[in-house]
This record gives sequence, structure tokens and C-alpha cells, in this order.
Amino acid sequence: MKTMKQLLLAVMVMMTASVQAQQAEEGDLDAKYATELVKVGSVAPDFTMQTIDGKPFSLSELKGRVVVLDFWASWCPDCRKEAPAVVELYKKYSDKGVAFVGVSMDTNVEAWRAACEKYGITYPQVSELKKFHDTEISKAYGVKWIPSIVVIDQDGKVALATVVTERLASYLEALR
Repeated sequence: MKTMKQLLLAVMVMMTASVQAQQAEEGDLDAKYATELVKVGSVAPDFTMQTIDGKPFSLSELKGRVVVLDFWASWCPDCRKEAPAVVELYKKYSDKGVAFVGVSMDTNVEAWRAACEKYGITYPQVSELKKFHDTEISKAYGVKWIPSIVVIDQDGKVALATVVTERLASYLEALR
């Protein structure tokens, strides 16, 4: 009987350790998906791309402001799931001087436009209209997973690079 209790206790300890390890791995999505994003403290690469309306837009137009780059695509399930939260953050912080720019990984402008309308995304949108991993912007920013978020400070340096929208919310709240 004592051996059975010891065996049962050992199994429970191993199961608990396994669950904790799995939760830690799932809980730190940045450690899993944001490892190649631009590093905090580095100078944010400038870019010029076309807006959803076909006009040129450069990151340098926002020099001196806090900028949130929201890397996403209409075809991405996780992006669609996170879109309402990002839109809410835009609504909360855009009048406080924080600029938001959506960097779409779409190849179809109509699908991109429809997703913006569906989710109420009204902040500026840019795209190369190329396949995700073929874009210069994904290479420049180290984006291997979407959604990804990069925050650039007033000095043009990367202040936050994450795949976790809640980390963006915490960062913006701390700015207040």
C-alpha cells in the first residue's frame, strides 16, 4: 500500500511538472513567435509603402511620435481575433498622440479593404501586396509570425516588439 501511494504521488508530481512546463511554453508567446522581431533599443527601419488607397506613406512622416506598427492580414485567424482589441487601443490612445499604422500582409486589396471595414480599422494601412515572407517589411522588422506589434518611441527607436496584444495595452497604459 505504501509503495502504491509513493507511485501515485510520483505520477502526480510528474503530471504537475508537465502541465506547468506546457503552460509556461504556451504562456510566453513572444519566446515562441517573436524571437526574430527587431530588438528593443534598435533604430526602427524606415519604409515607404502604398496605403490601401494607393498613396505613398513613409514611417518618417510620423517622426517624433510614438508609433504602433500592427503587422496583420485579413486571411490570418489570429489577426482577426486580435483586431477588435487593437482597434480599441487605437480609439483609446490615438487622441493622446499615439499613431497606429496597420502593416498588412495581404496580397488582395479587396480582401484587405473588406477586413478593415468589418473590424472598423480606420487607422492608416500600408502593404506591399506581396506574399508575407516575400515582403521587404517583414525582413526589415524580423516578422515571422502575425499578428506582431512593434512600438517605436519618439526618438525612432524600437520600444516594444511582441506578438501579445496585452503587452501593447500595458505599454500604452504605462505611457499615461
